[in-house]
Amino acid sequence: MKNFNKPATSKLVNQFDKQLMELLAEDLKAYKTKNQFVGKPLQVTATLSAA
Repeated sequence: MKNFNKPATSKLVNQFDKQLMELLAEDLKAYKTKNQFVGKPLQVTATLSAA
């Protein structure tokens, strides 16, 4: 049976953190492009007149 060198736990954690941050950054970018008009105040120019 072959012996495999296991990477150190800290390397695994660093790799996981890196991949997670990349995933979250992509999701945030997609969310911002999808909802780019949400949160910006809309200017309403229609006026109501009572006749």
